[in-house]
Amino acid sequence: MAYGTTHSQAADTIPVHITDQSALCAREEDDFRVDMLVDAGARVEQGAPVLRSRRHNELMLVAPVAGEVASVDLGPGKRLSQVVFFHASGNGRRTYDVAALRSGANPAEIRAALLSSGLWPLLRSRPFGRFPLPGEVPAAIVVMAADTRPGASPPALALAGREEDFERGMAAISTLTSGPLLLCRDAGSMRAGPAVNFGKAVVVDVAPAHPRGLPGLQIARRCPATVEHPVWDIHAEDVAGIGAFLSTGLVPETKLVSMTGDALRESMLVRCQPGADLRALCFDIVKPGPHRLLSGSEIDGVESRWLTTLARQLAAVKMPGIAPRPHWFATALRRSGRPLPIIPTAALDQAFASMLPAAPLVRALAANDAETAVRLGALSLVEEDLALADSMTGATPRLASMLRAMLDRIEVEGVA
Repeated sequence: MAYGTTHSQAADTIPVHITDQSALCAREEDDFRVDMLVDAGARVEQGAPVLRSRRHNELMLVAPVAGEVASVDLGPGKRLSQVVFFHASGNGRRTYDVAALRSGANPAEIRAALLSSGLWPLLRSRPFGRFPLPGEVPAAIVVMAADTRPGASPPALALAGREEDFERGMAAISTLTSGPLLLCRDAGSMRAGPAVNFGKAVVVDVAPAHPRGLPGLQIARRCPATVEHPVWDIHAEDVAGIGAFLSTGLVPETKLVSMTGDALRESMLVRCQPGADLRALCFDIVKPGPHRLLSGSEIDGVESRWLTTLARQLAAVKMPGIAPRPHWFATALRRSGRPLPIIPTAALDQAFASMLPAAPLVRALAANDAETAVRLGALSLVEEDLALADSMTGATPRLASMLRAMLDRIEVEGVA
């Protein structure tokens, strides 16, 4: 299989930057309750299990680097907040026994290997946008080898030289579903040679315009998710990482990350460990002055110290100067007024790439009409899929927030 890319930086010239600190994190709303397998101060190998889910004991998270557990921060009920690691290269890497997996496609063994090696959370299940339950069987799996976010790292560049790993990973994840396996690729940067065999995978060319390269929109159009029939998505680089793991027994050490934003002197690509320290990554190229660091793009990133699990982009954004304090009467008027309206325009249609009925879906979200929103494709979406619409409209409350509230209600109560 041959990959091409229009990116000016060659794959073998991308620097590797392992930051001194990294972390495993979870948002408070994830309610991810864990049992620690190591204590603060313990020395760990890269890829060694350090915690497991209390609800699903077979699900492990592993150390992102070789080193020492610097601190463990758990909330009430042992909810994971963050576990911080100091890097020390002499601690080595954990090797898993994958000999039985090399001969072929035993879905139960592959599933168990992904759960025990910390690779399972690289999969994301829709609806609700969380990693799949260990026993969940998807109606389809979508592999994203396209990313249209501004400044995103090119998936084709991440796959350069890893063709065998990628094909092995595709074969492995195809065993996890009896439904379709879709490979969404950037039509301008990947090309398949005549000897390529993706098995049952269906290749879909994705136009380079944002937001067409978001998995939620592709899922909503091609294989809509439902509560009874979830659909998974995974990044193509993670598929290659799974393929490498099944060959070597080693959990991948790095992933390709782009660093962008107006607070940086230059944009660049780097390979770093999962959970890397964002401040350390951009320390040498950040401009003086106040700024925010986002894990993700400027459109859909979240402010964070650490690179989040699925993010492949760091955005450093200048903070605006201190605005004059508004008059109390103007503030009172804003607080007593209705939420800012969202006006159906061509821009709103573009924010959904004309792949979903934008105006009816927005009306359903604003009215908290779960039944209509589900019928229009809301169960295939997560917050990142509505970030461009929020950026274009500037309406309040944010569409992404309304979608998350609706998804959480549907998860608990079902669709009305």
